[in-house]
Formats: sequence, structure tokens, C-alpha cells
Amino acid sequence: QVQLVESGGGLVQPGGSLRLSCAASGSILSIYYMGWYRQAPGKQRELVASITRSGMPNYADSVKGRFTISRNNAGNTVYLQMNSLKLEDTAVYYCNIRATSRPYWGQGTQVTVSS
Repeated sequence: QVQLVESGGGLVQPGGSLRLSCAASGSILSIYYMGWYRQAPGKQRELVASITRSGMPNYADSVKGRFTISRNNAGNTVYLQMNSLKLEDTAVYYCNIRATSRPYWGQGTQVTVSS
């Protein structure tokens, strides 16, 4: 069974950077959407950034200009470059890959921004 494996989370000071990666453990056919979501304690999961099959990115207003979503050429790995991190970016980050067959979710990776 295909799983999404996330990496790159951790503890960083305000203003710092992290790069999250999400790779599929197997082949996923007909991917049309890749995204990153986050959930902070006591809050609902929210969209951070997404990218379509055509390469069109979309960002939450709170991260525009600071975060960049990208994918590899094979289209089975999605990245989230996070710069100028703020305290309010602290959350568990989840990747989401959608294919015509079904959606997939990663297990989540903790990002903590703290001084």
C-alpha cells in the first residue's frame, strides 16, 4: 500500500527556515493535486499551499511571500520551503496528494517555531 513519508520538520527560531519533503513510497498514478496543510493545537486543519498538475501554486494569505511549494520532476515528491518562520507557524504539517483513484495523507511532521 502506498504511503506518504514526510520529513524535514523540527525546532527553529523565529526568522529561520525549514524545508519539508513528502515522498510517496510507491507509484501513484494520475496525480492532479499536491498540497500541504497544517493543524495547530486547538485549531482546525488549514491549507498552507498547493500545486496542481499544471504547476499552478496556491498559498494561504498568511504564508504568501514566505513559503514556496514545489515538486520533483517525477511528480511524486512535494516540497515546502518555509522561510521567515513565525511563532504562529507552529503546527503539525501534513502533505496531501490527490489522484483520480483516491486521496493520500502523510502522517504529519511537527514544526515548532520558538525562541
